Formats: sequence, C-alpha cells, structure tokens
Amino acid sequence: MQFSEKRTTIRWIIIITSFVIVSLILWNTYSFFQIFKSEERVKMEQWALAQKAFKEAGLDDDVTLPFQIISTATIPIIQTTNNDSIINTTNIDEEIVKDKNKLNQLFQSLKNQNEPIVTQDEKGRDNYLYYSDSPLLNKLKYYPIALLLIIFLFATVVYNFYRSTKMATQNKLWAGMAKETAHQIGTPLSSLIGWLEIMKADNVDETTVSEIEKDINRLQTITDRFSKIGSEPILENRNIIEETEQSFDYLKSRFSNQVTFSFKAPEKVLMVSLNPILHSWTVENLVKNAIDAMKGRGKLAVEIIEENNLVKILVTDSGKGIPKNQFKKVFEPGFTTKKRGWGLGLSLTKRIVEEYHKGKIKVLNSEINKGTTMQVSYRKT
Repeated sequence: MQFSEKRTTIRWIIIITSFVIVSLILWNTYSFFQIFKSEERVKMEQWALAQKAFKEAGLDDDVTLPFQIISTATIPIIQTTNNDSIINTTNIDEEIVKDKNKLNQLFQSLKNQNEPIVTQDEKGRDNYLYYSDSPLLNKLKYYPIALLLIIFLFATVVYNFYRSTKMATQNKLWAGMAKETAHQIGTPLSSLIGWLEIMKADNVDETTVSEIEKDINRLQTITDRFSKIGSEPILENRNIIEETEQSFDYLKSRFSNQVTFSFKAPEKVLMVSLNPILHSWTVENLVKNAIDAMKGRGKLAVEIIEENNLVKILVTDSGKGIPKNQFKKVFEPGFTTKKRGWGLGLSLTKRIVEEYHKGKIKVLNSEINKGTTMQVSYRKT
C-alpha cells in the first residue's frame, strides 16, 4: 500500500511540474509578445519623427538617417486628419489604395489594432498615424493558442494514462478476488461431492439426489468461471445452439412460472469457436438481466438466427426498457438501475463476448415499458 501511495505521489509531482513548466512558457510568451509590441510602437514613433524631419529638412541638411528609417519600414501605415480623412498611405497594395471600400475596411482594421500616433503638419494641425502589427507579431498572437492546445492535449493524455492505469490495477484486483473466491469455494464443494456419494450409497430418493447433483455441478461450473477470469480461455469449436439451449433450459427450471420462456433456433448445427463455461455465463447474465428488468414477471424469448457468416443470439424481454441514451452505458462497469447491485453483469458479459470470443454485443432495440432486445454476434467456423 505504501509503495502504491508513493508511486501515486510521484506521478502527481510529475504532472504538476509539467503543468508549471508549460504555464511558465505561456507566461513568458505573453510577456515577450507585449515587449515586442511596445518596441514596434517605438519604431513607428521614430518613423513619424523621421518623416517629419525629412519634410522639414533644408537643401543643405543631411537626411540620410531619416530616409533610411522611412525606407526600411514594411508595416502598413495610414495617415489621417483629425476627422479621419485619409491623407497618406505607406506600404499598402495599390489595388487597395485605388478601391475606397477596401481602403476604408483596412483603415477600420488598423484602428482596432493599435492606438494611433499623433503628429503635426506644417500648420500645426494634428494628424493621426495608424499602423498594423508586423507579420512576425501576428504570428506570435497565435503562439499562446497553440500552447493552450498543447496543454489541453497533454492533460488529455495524462488523464487517459492515469485512468487506464487505475482501471488496469482494478482489473487485477477483481481477477485476484475472483480466483481467490474460486479457490475458497473449492473446499466445501469437494465435501459436498463426498456427501452426495454417501447419499447415493444410502439409497436416498433418486430425484433428490439428482437435483442436488445438478446444483453441485452448477457450483463447479461457477467455480470454473471465476478461475478463468484474468486468464486467456481455451476456445473450442462447439454447436452454439446446443450450448445455448443447455444453459437456457437450466435457467428456465430455476425461475417461477410467472415468466414465460421461449427458445427458437434453426434445425441445424452452427459451429462457433467458444469457451463453453464462459458462453453459459454470457447466456445466464443476459437471461437474469432480462428477468430483473421484468421484475420476475413477463415474457422472455431467446432466438438464434444465422445471417451470412454470423450467428446472432437475441434475448428479448417485456420489461421496463432502456432509454436510448443509455444503450452504451449499460455495459459500463458499475452502471446499474437496481437499488442493490454492483453493475458488473453486462460489463463482464461484454468482456467475455468481445475480448475473449471476438464477438459483438449491443442493445439491438428497446422501448420504455415495452421491452428490450439484446444481441450477441459471433462468427461461424
């Protein structure tokens, strides 16, 4: 237990450290973006001063530096009067300059990007210089979004890893408990078999002995089922009609007459690769689940049909039905609508069908207060 807690603590330390590192990268990127934006504004202010110096320079003045500042600028610039009348454009495509609508749209875009720089013309009137962000700055805008996506993906991977690890641990625990249960049942079961032989020797009523023997065989089957959990079962080519009918007949004799049972199957042999013990468990879980849905009273039908290369087992009840949004949830571990129950029956059945037998199980159809049909599909051999 201490080792498990220590491992969990280390895992959380790694997760938290990773999030801190990514958060610091995100914060530094944002800070760098703000610094770069401020530097661009300083450059634009220098450009405005250089333009003013260039216009006011005399014939003998050196204008090399202002000219270099003006000529090296690549950022789109629009200069306006105080009433938003455009008087000059720089680094803007000629097609946009000629089209008033496009130019006005660009002007509105520049107004929304940055605060204007105020300059004065020769007469001392205020002019406003609007500029856009540089291509590099525009790319940096999306960098934090990319980092947020990385954080989200990272969190998703960590969550799935943690969940799968936890589920794997739980599966090992359940498998260990199941095997231990099978081991514990084995001792009294051996004793019961011995007492059964004594009853036969004492000529006890054959009917009584026969029924007890059936139940002992059933206990042996259950023990065998639990012992197979967590290990790869051995599959055999069996007649699925015969195997299903045997389990169905046993269950039919164990329930009250308030449930009307019916079994329908083709008059032929349908071979499927399956494990007889686990297949009987599948049939038992589906039948018991159907009877629980009917609260022990109603009609239950088991039908086997052949469709191309598939054999399908349909279990239909006249119970309370399942809402459509729960068709997949009923197979999740722990999901149950009963006041008492672990919610493991159908999840275990799904594992037996899909993982061990490579088949498919689903809720074929269901109507509230009318009934449900469960379908199990296997490939023929």
